[in-house]
Amino acid sequence: VQLVESGGGLVQPGGSLRLSCAASGIIFSPYTMGWFRQAPGKQRELVATITSAYTTNYISDSVKGRFTISRDNAKNTVYLQMNSLKPEDTAIYYCKPMGSPYWGQGTQVTVSS
Repeated sequence: VQLVESGGGLVQPGGSLRLSCAASGIIFSPYTMGWFRQAPGKQRELVATITSAYTTNYISDSVKGRFTISRDNAKNTVYLQMNSLKPEDTAIYYCKPMGSPYWGQGTQVTVSS
């Protein structure tokens, strides 16, 4: 199983990024997919989840109204659109098929002026 996150980088406060996570070696479509993040010195936290039927069933209060999770089952890919980024969004972002033991390598997001 491979989960490859991409799209991270350095962005100024107020900016936007779109993260992607491409899955292979797994039957992607039945899984609820999640995005997590881990900031330096903090525990990994759940950011958002989306069901196999394209329903967002969880979004963290800290990103509500700014982040949107989506997926494309035909491409085995889940996305995280991040708008109005804040310095406190700085973290490594990971995707995960919920309930599975699999993690990607993560993509670094740094929000700084």
